[in-house]
Amino acid sequence: MAKQILVIGAGFAGMWSALSAARVLDAHGRTDVEITVVAPDAHLHVRPRLYEEGPANFRAPLGEIFDAVGVTFVQGTVERIDVARRAADVLRTNGEATTLDYDRLVLATGSRLFRPAIPGLAEHTFSVDQTDEAVELEAHIRDLALQPASTARDTVVVAGGGFTGIETAAEMPARLRAALGEHANVRVVIVERNDAIGPDLGEGPRPVIEEALRTLGVTWKLGSGVASVDAAGITTADGERIESSTVIWTAGLRASTLTEQIPGRRDVTGRLHVDRNLAVEGVPGVYATGDVAYAATDDEGNHTMMSCQHAMNLGRSAGHNVAADLLGLEHIPYSQPKYVTCLDLGPWGAVYTEGWDREVKLTGAEAKKLKHQINSEWIYPPRADRAEALAAADPLRIVVA
Repeated sequence: MAKQILVIGAGFAGMWSALSAARVLDAHGRTDVEITVVAPDAHLHVRPRLYEEGPANFRAPLGEIFDAVGVTFVQGTVERIDVARRAADVLRTNGEATTLDYDRLVLATGSRLFRPAIPGLAEHTFSVDQTDEAVELEAHIRDLALQPASTARDTVVVAGGGFTGIETAAEMPARLRAALGEHANVRVVIVERNDAIGPDLGEGPRPVIEEALRTLGVTWKLGSGVASVDAAGITTADGERIESSTVIWTAGLRASTLTEQIPGRRDVTGRLHVDRNLAVEGVPGVYATGDVAYAATDDEGNHTMMSCQHAMNLGRSAGHNVAADLLGLEHIPYSQPKYVTCLDLGPWGAVYTEGWDREVKLTGAEAKKLKHQINSEWIYPPRADRAEALAAADPLRIVVA
């Protein structure tokens, strides 16, 4: 009977895990191992682009690629993982319940936007976290033109001044004017509870970010978070009222709740601690990758971010190592010492940095060209060509983007 590798999730980490595992089987001529991917949709949703206009277009089909390399796709949602009996209970999209046994498991179910219990947040905010949410926001912006001009209609509040918040805010003035007309009194405000824009990005790129936002007409309020949200705007923790019909929540991510079904150690965001081969500590046969893995990137004390940049390479490593583990082959420890940041700053351009201290290397149009290449080319899946797809899944092929 064939051995089973089960990959849960078809995002960047899940897709590359499946392709990389298939690469190992192909290289050793093994036909006695099957790879199955379970996910709600046979598409890679290009989540890093959802702050852009046209989010419904940012997905890439995976069915033909999986067929080309011999990976089975099961459309459904994993509801329960039983590590003792090495099985996962799946609810298929047609309503059928089934159980999939595994010999090795790769958890690659990603992350979700963290929505704290702030009054009105669930009912009155938008996001760019998932494709359907970004599509809903786009439709809302378009429909603003049906409303009479007002401070609330013409104002967008972006809650959270981190990476996603900055990219979203930088796009908003142009998107609002496209919907409301060039003469609309457009206002975009970032609300950040910390005392600086991009608190996690450090001081290196901050002057560039602030210059770009000022040029675009984006303002910000620092040192006070959102205390409540209603249909007409927000109230901040220090009591300021900002009228807005469009509040976009971007503040923070949490790992998939499926991590709670794995009896391993987790960090504050819910990510599972893994060793250098991405095996979950203390849980035989289970690997974690992408946004559900807390993994060392180097020997200097740095750890992975919840980012596409790390998810792709984590996936390649997890896929290789889970197959190598099953076949008794040599592991290739995950290592990604080079770290870069490329932050989109809307029509102004972008900023590109290198290193964990984020030393600025490119700005403006030059950085924007690189950002466009990353978003529209580098992070997309390979063609549905077996040789090409397997070659691209090499864990030693580090993509820094």
